[in-house]
Amino acid sequence: MVSELLSLPGAVAASGADAGVAAHYGSFNVEQRTLASGEGFVDLSHREVVRIAGPDRLTWLHSLTSQHLESLPAGVWTDALILSPQGHIEHFFSGVDDGEAFTAWTEPGHGEALVTFLERMKFWSDVTISAEPDLAVVWRPVSAGSTSGGTTSFIPRTSLRAYVDAAGPACGLWAYEALRIERGEPRFFVDTDHRTIPNEVGLVGTHLDKGCYRGQETVARVHTLGRPPRRLVLLHLDGSENRLPAAGTPLLTEAGKEVGFVGTSARHFELGPIALGLVKRSVPVDAQLSVDGMPAAQEVVVDPDVGLHVRPLR
Repeated sequence: MVSELLSLPGAVAASGADAGVAAHYGSFNVEQRTLASGEGFVDLSHREVVRIAGPDRLTWLHSLTSQHLESLPAGVWTDALILSPQGHIEHFFSGVDDGEAFTAWTEPGHGEALVTFLERMKFWSDVTISAEPDLAVVWRPVSAGSTSGGTTSFIPRTSLRAYVDAAGPACGLWAYEALRIERGEPRFFVDTDHRTIPNEVGLVGTHLDKGCYRGQETVARVHTLGRPPRRLVLLHLDGSENRLPAAGTPLLTEAGKEVGFVGTSARHFELGPIALGLVKRSVPVDAQLSVDGMPAAQEVVVDPDVGLHVRPLR
């Protein structure tokens, strides 16, 4: 679905999985500064929204996911993972319960798979699952200089234009992504792949909040013994090149050995071109890497031995 905000002056549409919302509204650098100052909002209405209603919804979700949801208070946002029996991340969603239903968003292109999985797991639980294309996702920064990102809300898609008057100015996806990458916050299914376990991207302690879930054995073993197979890393790219690497492009050592892949990338208004990548744990944290012919210097995000998000907050 195409956002109504693409009709705003200066709006330039994003592409690929992010089609339907604005990449920027004329100046992504200005828009980054606006968000970093605690102002403005971002239209994320290309995200897919799912609603789970029924009296069993929270206990049922609690049984399926990595998060402690059965006593989730109304109005409190939470993220959750659904793992494979081997501990790989299969589904991600982030949502809030209003006392009657749990409403969540997931990444574009992944809503149908999530609904299909949840429907298959209903059995005798009294829950109703539905896609909600008429709900839009919007994001606002917490405050100037905050390192904790921002707040997410659901609004009727028909109210997006009015939201500009209440919360504007509108800032594009490029600005949002640059600040997210700076925080070392992975985007699921872009900065992760089908083999990713939570320990590799620093999610132990934030997305795994209870002691019994599918894939727990792998996560607990790696958490206890340390040494996850790979680690999330922030990459500082060579600013002399007028391009960014495509998601999935291999990361190479100076000797040309493939040791991982790059996920999302962006041009940051202070740091220059940056990206997130997944590299093998054995790669030294100070090793010089390259991607698509560009030098890429590492900044540690996830400890290579412990698997925790250790990057100092800015």
